Amino acid sequence: MGLVLRPLAAACALLALVSAADARPWGWLGVRIRDLSEQEMEDISRRHGLREGFGVLIVEVMADTPAARAGLKNGDLVVAFNGRPVVDTRMLQRLIASASLGDEAKVTVLRADTGRRALTVQLAAMPSDVAGDRVAAEFGFLIREPASEAEPAGRRPAGIVPSISVVARGSSAEEAGLRVGDVIVSVNEAAVLSREAVRIALAEVPLDRPLHLTIRREGTVLSLSLAPSDRR
Repeated sequence: MGLVLRPLAAACALLALVSAADARPWGWLGVRIRDLSEQEMEDISRRHGLREGFGVLIVEVMADTPAARAGLKNGDLVVAFNGRPVVDTRMLQRLIASASLGDEAKVTVLRADTGRRALTVQLAAMPSDVAGDRVAAEFGFLIREPASEAEPAGRRPAGIVPSISVVARGSSAEEAGLRVGDVIVSVNEAAVLSREAVRIALAEVPLDRPLHLTIRREGTVLSLSLAPSDRR
């Protein structure tokens, strides 16, 4: 799906992606997506006669988003964006990234009941908290905020501890030594006290520069430097 590993991608694919050097706001549809399995590709090819790639499956359309307003639905298969065929999630992300915010775009989908449809969508700027999750995924990790967690005296209160829930194999996060369960203390030297604070701080992180995290692991504080994600 365009992120480092398919399980991470399926959990966190939030359209869309921009180049690391691009300072403008990230474009956003407001959907969760994933790539198709080989079996799904075979079924779709047989049913619809597709031969040129197969598209990207929309797992969830979020409420009150550009995608929802345009009429996109859960289960839609995106096969083209502004007339360009879509073969995987990374490609769709980059097509979204190259589109101008506020302009109308054409999203072509396949639906089980009605077949091929072209929908008009007006892209919006990605909210900062969503962008933070996207940045985390690009470096190869996801964060969670446990409902409760026993904390040693003098530590943060339970329930506001931002910890790592996923580290993708082969990612910058894994290579830097980040582990599931690590608690994030600071992002690029800025202290963070909650998952929300981590997401907002990550939204400001450029993808072409190292990400510096201070984490706490079993009572020990460590500093990690995550290399820029692979943008090729």
